[in-house]
Parts: sequence; structure tokens; C-alpha cells
Amino acid sequence: MSRALGTKRASEKGPRHDRTRLSLSLANSRPYPPPVTIEPIGSYRAKWGEGPLWWGDSLLYVDIENHRVIRFNPATGEERIYEVGERVGTVVPREAGGFVIAGDNGFIFLDEDGKLHKIADPEPDKKPDNRFNDGKCSPDGRFFAGTISLVKKTGDARLYRLDCDLSVHEVFGPVTNSNGIIWSADGRTVYYIDTPRKEVLAFDYEAGHLTNLRSVVSTAHYEWSPDGMTIDNEGKLWVAFCHGACVARFCPESGEELQKIDLPCLETTACAFGGPELADLYVTTGVHKSVVEEDAGRLFVIRGVGVRGIPAHAFAG
Repeated sequence: MSRALGTKRASEKGPRHDRTRLSLSLANSRPYPPPVTIEPIGSYRAKWGEGPLWWGDSLLYVDIENHRVIRFNPATGEERIYEVGERVGTVVPREAGGFVIAGDNGFIFLDEDGKLHKIADPEPDKKPDNRFNDGKCSPDGRFFAGTISLVKKTGDARLYRLDCDLSVHEVFGPVTNSNGIIWSADGRTVYYIDTPRKEVLAFDYEAGHLTNLRSVVSTAHYEWSPDGMTIDNEGKLWVAFCHGACVARFCPESGEELQKIDLPCLETTACAFGGPELADLYVTTGVHKSVVEEDAGRLFVIRGVGVRGIPAHAFAG
């Protein structure tokens, strides 16, 4: 009798135990986001890295103070260095081949073989106090890039547009330090940073024109400077903070800060999604003027952020 009762109790406990194990198994099989990892990548060390952009199988970026454009292929480790002979604030691909850069002397074509062809300089009277800084191409193939007042003269810089016919137009100003610029996936909104304002501005965008200016994100809670910027496939903005050793993700609809990732370099300058399915976040850095850091100036890759980027655009002219 006791053996029979014992057998019955064991059979009753068995299914309950199995159900518990099944429940735990199902819970453990739920898809959790992978842990975020941060590592330096490539061998190049910039004095002041900026302007990353994923194109094809490689990351394009610039080393402003060393007068270089770098094309880095993470799969092979190849780093192609272009010496451009002047400070260069940004680089974008060109549909016809090669690249377009903007730097000390305005807009310039850079061929694959390294040859330079000047296009136009809208601020020839402001040398050496001004130079071009960050910039990107719109979905309709126009190149937007802005200038920076290196002597911090308030309002002495502008945002410009290079059209496909190679004409240059002022589109917004006055600004002091024209920085991150990026478009929404549908191309109808452009987000923009003039660093001293400590905010992200937004405009409606159509056929090269910026209208309906508004402020969508405030970064005034940080003493650091908002620098380069990108956007993910959920429409959220990623901003690199110069002097702040971090990148942060913001919602442009609510202005809320959603995520912050710390990096081991004070001068985090800009960010861009790249790699397979645009799932990796690349971050450029610079060398601090007084603080010695082991990986300052290196390119970093952040994996596991849980979102992807959207494709970059080339200059159509």
C-alpha cells in the first residue's frame, strides 16, 4: 500500500515538475538583446578622427588635423589612406566614383587615385579662422556641409548645400560650429547640430530646402559638446559627445534620452552604423590636448546595441 501511494505521489509530482522545467526552459529561450561590447578596431590612430560613414564594404572617415581621408574595410583590415594636403572636415562618396570632401578650402573632388579637383569655396575671406566641418548627403543626392569658427566667433559660420550642378548655396545660419547632420529614413526631416546651442534642431526637408525650424532634443544637461550624429532604423538619434567620452541615444519626438554608452576616450567625435546589416556602431575619437589615453584617436566599434542604421547617400553630381 505504501509503495503504491508512493508511486502515485511520484507520478503526480512528475508532471508538475516537468511543467516547471518546461516553463523555465521557455523563459530562458526568450530572445534577450546581446551584451554591448566596445573595442578599438583597425590600426590607424587619428589626431582628430571625424565624419564616419559606411559605404559598400568599408567605413569612410577623416583625420582632420593630419589632413587625411581613411577608408577602412573591417573584414580584411585594409586601411587606405588619402593625403589631401589640408584639414578635411568630412568626406562623402560620389555616385560617379571617388569622393567629395570639404575642408580648409571648400568643396573638393577626391578621385580614387588620390587626385584633387577644386569645386568651390563659399568663405574665401574667412581664412584661416574658418574651415568646413561635418557634412552628409541628402537622400536626393545633395551635399550639405557647414563651417566652424575656429576662433569661436559667434555666428560667423554657415551651413551650405552643394548641388549636382556644382553650385553652392547657403541654407542656414548664422551658426558657430556646424556639426552633425542626418536625414530621417523617409527623407522628409533633417536633424542638425550647431554645437554651442547644445541642442538638436530639426527641419522639414524638400528638394534641398530646410523649413519649419524647431528644437527636438536638448543636451543642456551635459557640460560636454554634442558633435557628430547618426540615426537608427527606429528613427532615434545617436549623438557623440566631444569631451564627454560617450555616445547617447535620443528620441526626437519626446526629446528623451534613451541610452548612454561610455567609451574610454574623452574626445568621442562622431558615430555611424556599419558592418553586416548596419548593426555595428562605429565611433571616431581624437587625442585630448592634455590627458594621455591609451586608445585616444582610435576607431571603435560598438556591437550589440539592438538596432541597425539606415543606408548612407552619395553625391549625385
